Amino acid sequence: MKFTKMHGIGNDYIYVNGMSEDVRYDREYIQKISDRHTGVGSDGMIVILASEHCDFKMRMFNKDGSEGKMCGNGIRCFAKFVYDHGLTNKDQITVETLGGNKIVYLDIVNGEVLSAKVDMGEPIFECSKIPVALECSQMIDAPLTIHHITYQVTCLSMGNPHCVIFVNDVMGMDLDKIGPYFEHSRYFPESVNTEFVEIIDEETIKMRVWERGSKETQACGTGACASAVAAMLLSNRKRKITVQLLGGDLDIEWANDNHVYMSGPAVSVYHGEID
Repeated sequence: MKFTKMHGIGNDYIYVNGMSEDVRYDREYIQKISDRHTGVGSDGMIVILASEHCDFKMRMFNKDGSEGKMCGNGIRCFAKFVYDHGLTNKDQITVETLGGNKIVYLDIVNGEVLSAKVDMGEPIFECSKIPVALECSQMIDAPLTIHHITYQVTCLSMGNPHCVIFVNDVMGMDLDKIGPYFEHSRYFPESVNTEFVEIIDEETIKMRVWERGSKETQACGTGACASAVAAMLLSNRKRKITVQLLGGDLDIEWANDNHVYMSGPAVSVYHGEID
């Protein structure tokens, strides 16, 4: 199976053209090729497919083999893949995902995609739609007790379910210990991505993320969008801010049309072939 290793600010995936390659979707195989010691090494696998409704369809799998709904960093690299491999000549494409149909605007320089802006859609705050298994309509700066500790959380969906927590020192958080408690909590029936966020200034926040099915990753595009929206909701902050992640920065805008737009780089690392 031919593949391309790609990353968006350190959030790396194995990309496969499912329209020309025989793709294996079983969990054990995805775990094997995603392993950083004995496989290619990645946060999972993303497959390019044909779509009846959009230009392309994206299927995204976490490194544990579970299928995710959407990946913000992954969809930018997806757009780079289809353009750089000659599957499209458009500078704007639509992509079908389990998290909804997305529009991606490509930044093309000398025939190569260097970065992209994604219309991530509208944030969803209704607990039943995120989903959050609590008898409330929304969880915005609300108390939630996880493993005997009460946190102030803001829950929302940006194609994936997110739980955003603001902290004073994000680099001092023990995500390996805390993250699994949120990921496997009974309050999140589809699991959850948990973002720990530190306010830097009115235009900048710093974020670390514990992703469901992948543990801590270098970056999470939908998580950056969720964190930016939560920061804008809870303080008089500008509607366009920079999110600093372990792998780099993303620019997030919550526009007047209520859509969230994410901009950032997309990088090809290498091409290869695996059994």
